[in-house]
Amino acid sequence: VLLAIGRDACTRNIGLQTIGVKINEKNGKVPVNDEEQTNVPYVYAIGDILDGKLELTPVAIQAGRLLAQRLYGGSSRKCDYINVPTTVFTPLEYGSCGFPEERAIEEFGKQNLEVYHSLFWPLEWTVPGRDNNTCYAKIICNKQDNNRVIGLHILGPNAGEVTQGFAAAIKCGLTKELLDETIGIHPTCAEVFTTMDITKSSGQDITQKGC
Repeated sequence: VLLAIGRDACTRNIGLQTIGVKINEKNGKVPVNDEEQTNVPYVYAIGDILDGKLELTPVAIQAGRLLAQRLYGGSSRKCDYINVPTTVFTPLEYGSCGFPEERAIEEFGKQNLEVYHSLFWPLEWTVPGRDNNTCYAKIICNKQDNNRVIGLHILGPNAGEVTQGFAAAIKCGLTKELLDETIGIHPTCAEVFTTMDITKSSGQDITQKGC
């Protein structure tokens, strides 16, 4: 049983209407621009209260730090709400960073994307004989930008640990070519990202016969 209780944005009784700050009436969240500025220029909002942003504590911390640096330290750096690594800690973990495939298609157009994917079999699953076609990995590449990786997804053991490492590479402009040139650590789950050669558009079978 997966219980998702969510969060409530308690913004309706703190006086925002008095100073004219707009909220999304459907969910109580606060719309902001790319600098966390509300419709009232001197009022900013950060964290889970933001409309359409990720409800993640590290995101709120990063956004707050960067906002303070812009307001008082002369910085111009903005929070990156796209390339955020995150994990769902279900018994089989799911990790992602960057664009989901559906959002990437909306943003860049399907014709400008190449999606590589693969099923894989973790080493620790070989002895108990678990299904070798349960774990899955996928990268989304922008063909118009040197096949830069704009989305990375993995379903498998320790997905959080794997995703955190690749997130730094994505921030540095990781491309498919760089992944192909990277020597994988065998046998690890993360190695699958260095050996991908089947695209979704090809329709080729990605089922695994062995480790």
